[in-house]
Amino acid sequence: MEKRNEILELSFEFAIDIIQFTEILEEQKKYVIARQLLKSGTSIGANVRESQNSESKADFIHKLKIAAKEADETEYWLLLCQQSPNYPFNPELITKLVSIKKLLSSIISKMKTNSNH
Repeated sequence: MEKRNEILELSFEFAIDIIQFTEILEEQKKYVIARQLLKSGTSIGANVRESQNSESKADFIHKLKIAAKEADETEYWLLLCQQSPNYPFNPELITKLVSIKKLLSSIISKMKTNSNH
């Protein structure tokens, strides 16, 4: 039985949610934010997935740090939607993103600690 990889699952599901949300933005002609959000929101999962084939612990940590940076950028675009009049917003996306950011931070921290031993 294969072990569940929570960060892979969460980041993939989040990417699907982002695709659906950006389609709503595009329907409302909010193209600039939609494109930025689509890029950063799907990049989180892409970098997490890439980390699974890393060449070393340092490479693994580096790829997850990139995913964390993409998560921060995604949060920025979502907060812009939240604060901008006439923009749709889905608070569930922020909730899911916070969970992803916490999990990434935890994994990075544990890997750094394990690397120092």
